Amino acid sequence: MGPLLIGIDLGTGSSKGVLTDPEGRVLATAVRPRPRSMSMPRAGWAEVDAEAVWWADVTSIAAELTGRAGGAPIAAVCVSGVGPCLVLCDADDRPVRPAILYGVDMRATAEIDELTDRYGADAVLERCGAPITTQAVGPKALWVRRHEPQVWARARRWYNSSSYVVGRLTGEYVIDHHTASQCVPWYDVTARRWHEPWYEEIAADLPAPRLAWSGEVVGTVTAAAAEATGLPAGTPVCAGTVDAWAEAVSVGVRTPGDLMLMYGSTMFFVQMLREAARHPQLWNTAGVAPGDHCLAAGMATSGSLTSWLRDLVGEVPFETLVDEAAGIPPGADGLLVLPYFAGERTPIFDPDARGVIAGLTLRHGRGHLFRAVYEGIAFGIRQILDLLDTEANPVRRLVAVGGGTQGGLWTQIVSDVTGRRQEVPRVTIGASYGDALLAAIGAGLVPPETDWTVPGRLVEPNPANQATYDALFPHYTSLYPSSRQEVHALARLQRLATVENGPAGSPPD
Repeated sequence: MGPLLIGIDLGTGSSKGVLTDPEGRVLATAVRPRPRSMSMPRAGWAEVDAEAVWWADVTSIAAELTGRAGGAPIAAVCVSGVGPCLVLCDADDRPVRPAILYGVDMRATAEIDELTDRYGADAVLERCGAPITTQAVGPKALWVRRHEPQVWARARRWYNSSSYVVGRLTGEYVIDHHTASQCVPWYDVTARRWHEPWYEEIAADLPAPRLAWSGEVVGTVTAAAAEATGLPAGTPVCAGTVDAWAEAVSVGVRTPGDLMLMYGSTMFFVQMLREAARHPQLWNTAGVAPGDHCLAAGMATSGSLTSWLRDLVGEVPFETLVDEAAGIPPGADGLLVLPYFAGERTPIFDPDARGVIAGLTLRHGRGHLFRAVYEGIAFGIRQILDLLDTEANPVRRLVAVGGGTQGGLWTQIVSDVTGRRQEVPRVTIGASYGDALLAAIGAGLVPPETDWTVPGRLVEPNPANQATYDALFPHYTSLYPSSRQEVHALARLQRLATVENGPAGSPPD
C-alpha cells in the first residue's frame, strides 16, 4: 500500500479524524465525542481545557488511525480546529489557563471598545479586513493581561487550537495565515504579515509565531510526540487552519463565487472572492493558500440552539421533533424566534443580545417552537447572505455542509426563506477530510487545485412558501432593534446574578 494521509479536526462537541489515500478514498475514521467539553464558567465566557481535550483527542485519534494504516507510511498529518482561540502556554508548551474560544466568548467587550477607539474603526477595517469584535484574539489577550496578570506572566507562547497541536507534535511555534488573519488587530490582511506596532502594544513581550500557509509542511513529529501519538517520528506536519476553512477545502469551495454554509453548533459562512473586500459587518480574511481572498460571517447559535430546545422538552429524539415541525405550516402559525440565545455575531456583533420568542400562544406546541427555531436561524442566514452577495463579489454557488444538512427539513426551510439553491455533497465527512487533502498537497502527492468532492443532492426553493417568508422577514429584522433596550437590561441582570450566585456550570455544547 502506498503513502497515506491523516487529517484531524478539533471541535467543541467532538474531535474527528480520517485516514485516506492520495485519491481521497477514506480508509478509516475515528471520532471522540465530547458533548460537554466546552465550559461556560460565567455568562459570556466559553473555554476548553486544551490539553485534557484537544491534545488528548489528537493522541488517541492519531494512535487509532496509525494502527489502522496496515503498516503503510504516513506521508503527512494536518490538523484543524475551532478558532480563532487563545491558548496561552508556558515555556514547556503547557497551557497556563483554559483556552478562550472564538466569538462565542464575549468577555472582552471593554477591551474591544478601547482598542477600536485607540486605533480607529476605519483604520482597523482597512488594515485588518475586519472590525474588532468578540471573534478577535487581540482584545482577549489584553483581557488576560489585565485581569489575570499572574497567568500572563507565565505565558511564553500563544496558539490557536490547531497550532497548539502542531506545536505539541513538532516543537515549532507557527500559525497559518488564515488563522492569523482572524487575530484582529494583529495581522495586516493586505501585506500578509503581523502588524508589529499593534501586536507589540497589546502582546508586549510575548513573541509572535512565524506564519505559514495551511498546506505547508512546517515541521516533523518529534520523538516525544511519536511516543504519545503512535505517529512515526519524522512524519511531516502541515500548518493546518480553522475548521471552517478546512471544511471548505473538503467540499471544493475554492473558486471565486463559491460560498460554504456550515450547519454546526453555530452557523458559519465562507465565501471565496474575486477581489479583496471590506465590510464592517463581515470578516475579510486570508485563505488557505497564497492569493486567496475570503469573506466570512458567523452566527452565535445554530445546532446548539436546537440541542438546547430538545433538552428543554425532555430530550426527545431529534427525529421526533423534526417530524412534528414538518407537520407545521411555514411561518409556524405566527410564531417567530430571534435566535440570539448566546448573544450574536454577524450581523449585529452584540454580546448582550438575547433570544426572543414572539407570538407564542397556548395553542402552540413543541413542533411549532422547533420549526420557528429553524425558521429564525434561516432568517438570520438570509440577512447575512444579503450582505455577502454583492455586484463585485456575487454568490454563484452555495454549498451546504455539516450535521444539520442530514435531515432534509432544515435545509429546505433555509432554501425557502432565502430563495437560494443549495448543493449538498454526497459525502460530508467534515473538516478532517479537508485536512487530509491539505496534507496530501503539503506532501506533494497531489496538485494544489485537487478537489475530492463527489456531487450529491440539490435543495431547491419551494415557490409556494416564498410569499409567507417574504411577509415574515421584515418582522424578523425589526425584532432586534425593538427589543434591544429590554434585553440589554436583562443581560446586565444576568451578569449580576452570575457574580452573586456563582458560575452556572457547563451546559451542553
